Amino acid sequence: MARVRSLGNSALLERAKVALLCSVKCPGSAILRTYDLMRDVRNEKVIVISGFHSPMEQECLTILLRGTCGIILCPARGLPARIRTEFRKPIDDGRMLVLSAFDDKLRRATIQSSAVRNRFVAQLADAVFVPYASPGGSTETLCAEIVRSGKLLYTFAGEYNGNLIGIGAVPLEHDSALTALCDNAAALQGF
Repeated sequence: MARVRSLGNSALLERAKVALLCSVKCPGSAILRTYDLMRDVRNEKVIVISGFHSPMEQECLTILLRGTCGIILCPARGLPARIRTEFRKPIDDGRMLVLSAFDDKLRRATIQSSAVRNRFVAQLADAVFVPYASPGGSTETLCAEIVRSGKLLYTFAGEYNGNLIGIGAVPLEHDSALTALCDNAAALQGF
């Protein structure tokens, strides 16, 4: 791993951050709940940090870009040579940071670089939210590491997340629970 490189407002790193991680395949009910939650969170004072790589994470990024919350995007490769059009205004407004732990020579994400990036994201966050992790998958494995580290891991209550709840994730009984945590970003600093 290379030294960390950034583009955008690095002061976002000093604020409360909630990591968003999700497996590639996600049940429909988790998708709908996540969309609703991201619509609520997008105008909160908290920072959402993620690779925004899986389809669910990409959809969340689209929703978050329409709001005012801070966003930290961590690609599983070097910094992009060109900034995407939809990132220019959030970067100029000081509400977005692109942060890479990889050498700029790494131009494509790999399974290995994605795993490293997800650990990096989880380490930087004050708390982690996982709408869904496939049983036995790499996201579930990382979630177990997060819980063992003592960091709070949140997920939706429901049968489809029994694996995460079983390893110690805090189930959100209603979708406004994470929003309530985000209402006072300073409260997250205690996690």
